[in-house]
Amino acid sequence: MLELGTIVYLKEGNKKIMIIGRSQTIEKNGEEAFFDYIGCLYPEGVSPNESLFFNEENIDRVITLGYSDEEELRYQELVSKWKKK
Repeated sequence: MLELGTIVYLKEGNKKIMIIGRSQTIEKNGEEAFFDYIGCLYPEGVSPNESLFFNEENIDRVITLGYSDEEELRYQELVSKWKKK
């Protein structure tokens, strides 16, 4: 799981994406869909109509990692346990 603030390129993408959220559940086609990440265009930032939902397998390349501390490590541990259930 990548940290908030991490900047990536998605497969077949030509714009950098900054991760602004993780473990996102949204309604898609009348069903609940889970996504690993939500991102925004970099350097433009958040735009209400242009949030991008994507999964780990959609990432082509990590440009730079985001911030990490003890809370980040704990969050990753809890999400990992949750995903295993």
